[in-house]
Amino acid sequence: MSVDLKKIGTEQRNQKTLDIDTKATIDILRLINDEDQLVAGAVRAALGQIAALVDQVTWAFQNQGRLIYLGAGTSGRIGILDAVECRPTFGVSDQTVMCLMAGGESAFVKAVEGAEDSLSMAKEDLIKINLSKNDVVVGIAASGRTPYVLGGIAYAKEIGCPTGGITTSGSSKLAAQVDFPIEAVTGPEALTGSTRMKSGTAQKMICNMISTAAMIKTGKVYENLMVDLLATNEKLVSRAQSIVSEACGLTMDEAKEKIQKYGSTKKAIFATLSGLKKVSEVEHYLARGHDNIREALKLVGK
Repeated sequence: MSVDLKKIGTEQRNQKTLDIDTKATIDILRLINDEDQLVAGAVRAALGQIAALVDQVTWAFQNQGRLIYLGAGTSGRIGILDAVECRPTFGVSDQTVMCLMAGGESAFVKAVEGAEDSLSMAKEDLIKINLSKNDVVVGIAASGRTPYVLGGIAYAKEIGCPTGGITTSGSSKLAAQVDFPIEAVTGPEALTGSTRMKSGTAQKMICNMISTAAMIKTGKVYENLMVDLLATNEKLVSRAQSIVSEACGLTMDEAKEKIQKYGSTKKAIFATLSGLKKVSEVEHYLARGHDNIREALKLVGK
């Protein structure tokens, strides 16, 4: 079945760039940059919708659920970029935030033709990962009509799993189908239909917001510090020490000693701020505070 591209906002011609192919290099860049300026405004207009989805994702994380993105092409790659950064940044498992992409993992680096047109493939992919009612499935599609995404959302709703959708076109099938629609309407691209540009930028901004805000709300951040990061290389070891130093007013050497004693950045910070000395006490209060430093500090009267 053919697709009527004229009805999709991201596929329409941009009247401001009709002669972009005649411009000098600096003017081409200005035209692209002018269009990019519109992205943040489109995302801001959707903040209320984003907030509703963040609260649902937060609930999922608090109930052993997962955030599962679905996408094809650029949209799938955006979901993967967000998902793979969550483990080192927030110390969660690779399953906590994940992305299923039309065509599988290999499609990230090489297009798999026709994969996005399958209505059944996403259902199969979701069954393989044992999708449950505690998860949240978020479809990402510039046009809001990608069959792979729509098929996956339909299956998620069938089993009672909450669903969200990220689109950059108005009045889409995806927005109408999901429980939590996010519509950041970015308008025609500088290059007609090249949704790796403004649309992809908006999608990346929104995914950043969803995962980061939900992690903040589940205690993975203290002040604006990544207290659960995984220190898996020299740079991150130094960052962990810097985080403890900043949070507690310690020297880098003192911060290093605290991390070595208590076993993690978060425990080192909580021990220092609470005044508790024993590792067992630190772990006890953090557990009672749902692994949230501020909540645990309240329990010890700080």
